[in-house]
Amino acid sequence: MSDSLADLHPLDTATLLTPGPDGTLTGRTSPAYANMVGPFGGTTAALLLRAALEHDRRVGEPVALTVNFCAAIADGEFAVIVREIRSGRSVQHLYVELRQGETIAANATVVCAVRSPTWAHQSAVMPAVPPADALPILTGKPPLAWLSRYDFRYTERPPFIPGAAHAEPQSARSVLWVADNPPRPLDYLSLAAICDVFIVRIFQVRGTRTPAGTVSITSYFHAISEELAAQGTRPVLAKADSMRFGGQFFDQQGEIWSDSGKLLASTTQVVWFRD
Repeated sequence: MSDSLADLHPLDTATLLTPGPDGTLTGRTSPAYANMVGPFGGTTAALLLRAALEHDRRVGEPVALTVNFCAAIADGEFAVIVREIRSGRSVQHLYVELRQGETIAANATVVCAVRSPTWAHQSAVMPAVPPADALPILTGKPPLAWLSRYDFRYTERPPFIPGAAHAEPQSARSVLWVADNPPRPLDYLSLAAICDVFIVRIFQVRGTRTPAGTVSITSYFHAISEELAAQGTRPVLAKADSMRFGGQFFDQQGEIWSDSGKLLASTTQVVWFRD
């Protein structure tokens, strides 16, 4: 690895894309973000967002990102294709596709926009929690590489300890401070990844592991880039919850907050599970 690549943050290495002569981008999975099967989904979301942001016709900043996980991503190389769907005066729609061979392993739609100053109001209220530096960093995490890429400081309902299943379903809500490890200034790529940083809610509710995986995740970016830059490398507050489980699927909701009380992003996903 060259000195320039060695100096990159692990997230930037994992989302690195090389353009080819036909416009196709190529990348490679990173062992630093390995999950039980394939890479951490947040890394894939950040990668597809990066492909859109680096498109030569992209305008404005990202407003919404929807990622569909179509098949397991195998370790190794992949190809990424970006296509402009439609661009108006201020709003643009892009389509991004990740392929391995003939298989579409993931695809995404990205909405970008040129934001203009307008009236603003935030009705959402940040959870009342202790500051991050008053809480210990979570230790004893499962041996999954991607978990080591984040520092977790739980303020409410830390991850369950595997054992006997709960006699009754427990709350799906968790609240925690989270930061990249090693530190990395917050931007849209890291925010997209953090939107998927929550441990699968069904584990929390049932008290036992069961086969499960995200099928589709949508993240809405409420913050402009200057607000993300102001957060720097300080931890953000993340809140997760779910509303209904059944028929092999459940929802998972999330909010990402700055330490000054601004809602940076909200996210929702549908997750498959099997008994």
